[in-house]
This record gives sequence, C-alpha cells and structure tokens, in this order.
Amino acid sequence: MKAMVCEAWGGPESLALKDLALPALGAKDVRIKVHVAGLNFPDTLMITGKYQMKPAFPFAPGMECAGEIIAVGEKVTDVKVGDRVMATTGHGSFAEQVQCPASNVFKIPASMPYEAAAGFPITYGTTYHALVDRGRMKPGEVLLVHGAAGGVGLNAVELGRELGATVIGTVGSDEKAAIVKEYGAAHVINYSTESIKDRVKELTGGNGADVIYDAVGGDAFDQSLRCINWDGRLLVIGFASGRIPEAPANLALIKGCSIVGVFWGAFAAREPEKNRANFAALLALYEHGKLKPHVSQSFALDQVPQAMAALLSRKTTGKVVIKVS
Repeated sequence: MKAMVCEAWGGPESLALKDLALPALGAKDVRIKVHVAGLNFPDTLMITGKYQMKPAFPFAPGMECAGEIIAVGEKVTDVKVGDRVMATTGHGSFAEQVQCPASNVFKIPASMPYEAAAGFPITYGTTYHALVDRGRMKPGEVLLVHGAAGGVGLNAVELGRELGATVIGTVGSDEKAAIVKEYGAAHVINYSTESIKDRVKELTGGNGADVIYDAVGGDAFDQSLRCINWDGRLLVIGFASGRIPEAPANLALIKGCSIVGVFWGAFAAREPEKNRANFAALLALYEHGKLKPHVSQSFALDQVPQAMAALLSRKTTGKVVIKVS
C-alpha cells in the first residue's frame, strides 16, 4: 500500500510517499481503508523524534483517521467489515490502510462525513476529558482558552460553551478572532497587542478565570498563573509555543489553585470504558447539531509535508486533514 513514510528523524520535507506493508492482523485488531486522516501537532513532533512515542523505522505518521473497516481479528465483536468508523491509531494513518486495536475504533453516525470524523477523536477526546474529568467545569464558570483558533482550542471554546461557561479565547491575530467568536467565545484577546493577564482580570471583575485550557505553554502559562481565580484549575494540555514552562510554587499556594496534567492518550488506555462513555456523549452532541468540526484546509496524501508546514505556520484554524481516498 502507499503511505507517507518516515525513515529517519527529520522535518516534514524528509517524508516520502512509498510502499509500506502492514503486519499480520491481530486477534483484537481491525484493518481500516483510510478515507481521510487528521493532522495533529504531535505528528510534527513524532517525525523529529521529539514525541514521547517513537515508532520503529520505517513508519507512517498520522494519529487518527476515518474510513471503512475491511478486516477484523477473530476476537473482534463490536464492529464488523463495512462499518464506517473513526479511530485513533497512534501512528500509521497517513496511508491507504491502517491497523489498530478494535478498542480504539468508534462507529460514526450516518450524518457524519469522513472529513469531519477524521479530525474528531484526538482533539474532541482530549478536550472533553480535560474540561469534564480533569477541569470539573461547572455552568457559570469562566473558561480561558489559549490558542483558541487551533484544533484543540476551537474544540475547547465549543465544548466550554455547551457546558455553560463564559469563554474567553486568546489568539495571535485579529483574523482568527471571528471564528473563535462564532464557536462561542464571549470575548477574544489578541495576545500580540494586549496583556492576557490584564485583560482577563478586567473581564472578570478582578477575579480571574476559573478554568484555563493551555495547549500553548510558554508565556501563556506564565500569565495564566497570574490571572487564575481562587480554586482555579490550570489544565496543562501541551506546549505548542515550544517552551515547557516552570511554575512558581508560591503562586499556586497564594491562588489556592491547581495545576492539572491532561494526558488523554494515557487516560484512554487506562480507563477505556470511561473514554467510550465520553465519546458517546460527544457523538450525541454532534448528532444534535451542538458540535460542528471545523476543517480549514485539506491536502492529498502526497502533500503531507505541505500540510505539516501549513499547521506549523500557525495560519490554519481548527483542523487540517489528509484526503487519502
């Protein structure tokens, strides 16, 4: 089969479209014909060797996809050949076919196109787990979302709205503010022209945000600790800025706040039934028209390097996807 292959650590330009074989189908595995794959920031880290998971060479990156099941292992009972599904694969989705455990596969509603489903599992799964399980989000609270126009950020704005929060989003340009407001933010802060800390304090009457969703790290994290409310929860999602920050312990003490790690992949592996319940809730919201996955750009399989470059430029909004078939 054709796949976008990584044979040595490097940037997007080091990837090449080549033939790649799949291993034998395991008893609890499924094989999927990939229609569309979702691109995520960790994919760009994985090919450079900077992600916590380092697959053996050669491998295809791509952590999630949507498509049709074409084979199932002998112990698989929940899905069957022909089912339309989305899946988290760890890697391998930038290919014509991919294999993964059946436990990582979710049937998609008839109303959900493959393009929407391809970028759904990782960002929505992460965000629901972050806000509900880790952040204990309650109606009426203030949610501050960093990188609000990005993949996980836009999901956080959307889900925060559905959970009854007053959402404040941060973006790096005025051009991104419109879509963040469209998805439910009451206020948008352009951090390139104004102070996040000062503006959040102003918008909350001096109290600060109750829950902060931080997939950016760096300066955004530093300012978050200075504009968080008493008993606030600062959710550590990732470090898209490139700098892993350090927290002054005295600020956590003075603010009476919590710094909460969010590692959705580990949660899904440790608590699969709870994860499936979360996805049932998410797909119900989708079917009721409450969630509208936003895809800003799509690329062909042989254009994965260009897709990664677009994502790294920070000019995209929502999800970038790879159309395979």
